[in-house]
Amino acid sequence: MMNTKEIIDTTEKYYLPVFGRPPIALDHGEGCTLYDADGKAYTDFLAGIAVNALGYAHPAIVKAISDQAAKIAHASNIFYYEIQAKAAKQLCEVARMDRVFFANSGAEANEGLIKLARKYGSAKSPKKYKIITAIDSFHGRTMETLTATGQENYHEGLEPLPEGFVYVPFGDLSAVEKVMDEDVCGVLLEPIQGEGGVHVPPAGYLKGVQDLCKKYDALLLFDEVQSGVCRTGKWFAYMHEGVKPDAMSLAKAIGCGFPMGAFLVQERLAHVFKPGDHGSTFGGNPLSCAACYAAISTMKEMHLDEVAAKTGDYFKKGLEALQKKHPDKIKEVRGRGLLLGAELYRPGGSVVTEALKKGFIINCTAGNVLRFVPPLIISEKEIDALLKALDEILAEF
Repeated sequence: MMNTKEIIDTTEKYYLPVFGRPPIALDHGEGCTLYDADGKAYTDFLAGIAVNALGYAHPAIVKAISDQAAKIAHASNIFYYEIQAKAAKQLCEVARMDRVFFANSGAEANEGLIKLARKYGSAKSPKKYKIITAIDSFHGRTMETLTATGQENYHEGLEPLPEGFVYVPFGDLSAVEKVMDEDVCGVLLEPIQGEGGVHVPPAGYLKGVQDLCKKYDALLLFDEVQSGVCRTGKWFAYMHEGVKPDAMSLAKAIGCGFPMGAFLVQERLAHVFKPGDHGSTFGGNPLSCAACYAAISTMKEMHLDEVAAKTGDYFKKGLEALQKKHPDKIKEVRGRGLLLGAELYRPGGSVVTEALKKGFIINCTAGNVLRFVPPLIISEKEIDALLKALDEILAEF
């Protein structure tokens, strides 16, 4: 068995250097706690970047994957599976959508949304291919989805990029109105921006965009990869404003650690794709569907939408109290449920490092926004412990 140094040295030698990783090697987890190869414990407020909604080693997920692996793991989508049928029905019901396509990741799910909008537009006019997205958005790392992503740093060195994307400031309805025309086939938005700095749109913005989409016969597409499945205190972030999209993407928490993505559509879009237009070798295989079905079932049983709303409110008030105590360090606290951000006046990388030394895994995005996306089962006691640590760190920051 390797120790931490041996794991890191071997990884650094053989793995492409595309990640900036802290100097720890994780071994196992339980609940909201992770343990490294040397036995040190960390309370996790990142949850695999909003993936592990039920924490680590949840018995329902472990059993579902184990039982399914003992039966059949994969035989391709040219066959039907009971667990895929059950997962599809369940996900459509909680999302209040009609059809689903299972993929392997959030990027693949968003790639599906982009293809759907282009296919929908092409049936109307060969010029109807433009897709509007938001500045500071994040939609994935494939060539289409990184182009849809409204952050230039993700585009650098990868030109020429695919054509047909237009970027507007997030939350500015007049900006959407200025670029909207008959050539737009879709508007792709995160109902709450996560990676871009935890930005909640102003009231009425999503409804205004929906009205513009209807006026110009464009699809309203929501990327709920990070904000979906109970994360914001409702099953989906779109439900906070009652603005149901034409189609939306999911990933991360729908597998609670097992790689899975999906996009869902309303019935009127069910036949935009013809057989052969889209597909996936591994997407929606029995293992991932078993994980998804167990994850969503458990979230329903535990009422994690309500839990996240209550716990998130407690956490947010704690962060706001820190802001009052350190007004020269924290500029703003924002977010919904357990998708929270604390914007600092300075880059926050050192806060993340100091938190790790104290046994807490947190994250900094957009350079200066501490992002908190813990397992939805995080306790108030664990939150209090992090707030105490942050108080000590900010005092020296």
